[in-house]
Amino acid sequence: MILTRRGLYRAIDKNRVEKAIEAAESITSGEVRVAVSPLFWGNVQKVADRAFDRLGMRDTAERNGVLLFVVPSRRRFVVLGDTGIHEKVHPGFWEEVAEEISRHFRNSDFTGGIVAALERLSTELAAHFPRRSDDIDELPNAVEFLD
Repeated sequence: MILTRRGLYRAIDKNRVEKAIEAAESITSGEVRVAVSPLFWGNVQKVADRAFDRLGMRDTAERNGVLLFVVPSRRRFVVLGDTGIHEKVHPGFWEEVAEEISRHFRNSDFTGGIVAALERLSTELAAHFPRRSDDIDELPNAVEFLD
């Protein structure tokens, strides 16, 4: 499946994902971003690492940003957590999130996989970084469609 930019917009329900990001961040001071990339043949992990830096994921006050980097055309994704959250979660946490996403991606339900991952991430983030009354939204909630 080769997805054009227009195809990415059809494969991912941007509004539904952005609502899930807002819901996630309503219970935690953690910051969650979703980046969606078109087809490319390089190393998905390396591109996700660069996106993590470019999107400012390391710039949060508590180092509690999480990026969900998705390449629907390859049915690949990477979930990256900054040091603050990575130090707090149990060792199998990231694999649990990955399995949740994978279940949906196997059926081409990219939006469902992303939303399920956001729900799982928000629960864990809220346990370690509950939302405070003075919390500010440090990063945009918009889905980032990469070129």
